Amino acid sequence: MLNSLPESPQVYLFGTCLIDTFYPKAGLDAIALLELAGYEVVFPQAQTCCGQPPYNSGFKAPALKIARQTIKLLSSKDIPVIVPSASCASMIKNHYPALFQKDTSDAQLAHNLSLRTFELIDFLADKLPYGQQLSFPHCKVTLHQSCSALREMGVASAWRAILEKLNNLEICFPENKQECCGFGGTFAVKSDAISAVMTEDKCQNLMATGGASILSGDMGCLMNIGEHIKFEGQADPCLHLASFLVKRFGLNHED
Repeated sequence: MLNSLPESPQVYLFGTCLIDTFYPKAGLDAIALLELAGYEVVFPQAQTCCGQPPYNSGFKAPALKIARQTIKLLSSKDIPVIVPSASCASMIKNHYPALFQKDTSDAQLAHNLSLRTFELIDFLADKLPYGQQLSFPHCKVTLHQSCSALREMGVASAWRAILEKLNNLEICFPENKQECCGFGGTFAVKSDAISAVMTEDKCQNLMATGGASILSGDMGCLMNIGEHIKFEGQADPCLHLASFLVKRFGLNHED
């Protein structure tokens, strides 16, 4: 009897609202990278928002409802949950366990899910076959490290590390790189005037680096930055890190 090939390890992909609704290519690129790293991607079709908007706005009841639904959906298999957004990853990993009363079954399930939840680029940083990257001419890019990546998830260093493993790439950082881009989810709606000034400052600093592309692992930031730059009459230079990486490995798919 012929020996069957070993099955690839599985991971869940939690797609996020912004990627699902506005930037599906970034989600497909995340899947392509995970498959390149040797994983079979499971994408539950019933997934919804992670619950961050109501949670950040002080509406605990709807946040709890969404959290319970998400936990149930992502607990059928005891496998890693990969999130192409530090913001949404933090909601699941850091805030779900705090939503539930301690020593309850819900709290235990939330804790288990927390341990299995990883931001995409951080998860892939030591798993991609860098020897397979294509040859590219020298390129200069600017990295925007989101608030969630810097503070809540602590994965900003992984974003930089993965870019440093790519050939002929110069990585730039904007002045005041630690400052928020002004999006902040519901903050941009509740405090739009303040948000607009913060976004203007961030965009000026990002564009001043001269990078050909602005890269980040959070589409919320990239949507905010890219749309402001377009409003100023320039082409949107923003790309999710996953979308930049697939080009480097020749994994481009048809839109």
